[in-house]
Amino acid sequence: MPIPSNLEFFIDPNRCIGCEACKQACSECDTHKGTAMIHLDFVDRFNSPQTAPVICMHCDSPTCAEVCPADAIKKTEDGVVQSARKERCIACNNCGLACPFGVPKVEVTGIELMMKCDMCYDRTSLGKKPMCASVCPSQALFFGTREQIDELRPTSRPINSFKFGGQTINTKVNLLVPIEDQNHTLDVTAELNSNPDEDLMMAGLYEEEPQWV
Repeated sequence: MPIPSNLEFFIDPNRCIGCEACKQACSECDTHKGTAMIHLDFVDRFNSPQTAPVICMHCDSPTCAEVCPADAIKKTEDGVVQSARKERCIACNNCGLACPFGVPKVEVTGIELMMKCDMCYDRTSLGKKPMCASVCPSQALFFGTREQIDELRPTSRPINSFKFGGQTINTKVNLLVPIEDQNHTLDVTAELNSNPDEDLMMAGLYEEEPQWV
């Protein structure tokens, strides 16, 4: 049964409080009980405690599936990229190296298998929320309709197009950005190469270059 077409996954990294409730809930999912498929990354650990949840973005053209030599990764008709099939995965890690979002991970403890978020397909295909979104106290992870997210986040808007160098990737999962940002595509490469301190100085938040001691 496909996921209802009006339900979508939204990530608002600015609301993440690093509580790890999503990881605990994910590890209790019936399809991979004991192993969390969601990652909680530090944005800039040296300067800030800010964290951001990382789930599979479910690309329209999944690179992980395209580079899999064993044809172990499949995409459902409604756009969900499934975790590798046990009987076919050879744990080569091609998918992990190819994914621009760094999502697939090869589980080497006890089994040789690539495992990643499949948007709790056993739940979402029935119209239920993914485990992580069902417990997130700050709603950094949200599963619902566009109308709901527009009402809950009037100062944000969702995008699902990401640019990596010369390649643009469209995804099923949406990222919330400030509503004043009118770009339809997030240039990830440019963001990685940007200097946040210089941006703050240009905005007048720093009067001079900060001195680290």
